[in-house]
Amino acid sequence: MPNQATARALAPDVVSRLARFFPEATPVRIPIKLSRSNGNGNANGTGNGNGDASAHENEKVFLQDTIIEFGTPREILFVVDRPLEFADRVLVESTDGSLHAEASVVAVQYHPERTVVAVRFLKHVPNWIVKS
Repeated sequence: MPNQATARALAPDVVSRLARFFPEATPVRIPIKLSRSNGNGNANGTGNGNGDASAHENEKVFLQDTIIEFGTPREILFVVDRPLEFADRVLVESTDGSLHAEASVVAVQYHPERTVVAVRFLKHVPNWIVKS
């Protein structure tokens, strides 16, 4: 268990390395539920072949709970313990229900046993992040 606590403590540090590529990024620490989205437009050929894409348009598969470490008005950055790849689509839901948005992976950094990810919202999400 001590290694798990250490990994969580290091999360903001590894995410800050990716955040350098997003000049507007602000530290936020917002808990979220992350799901894989099988929404329309996912034409990367990774489907299971059981019917057409429209039949799976609203499906989501829970991935994990995590924390948004940094955010911009258009992107969020976080750590996951499962690999995500460029252009994967995810559904991001804050635990308090204030954020519910679909996003696409735009940057990935692989680290031992975790992946740092930046996703960009597919639609404008007004006022999800407010700078003081």
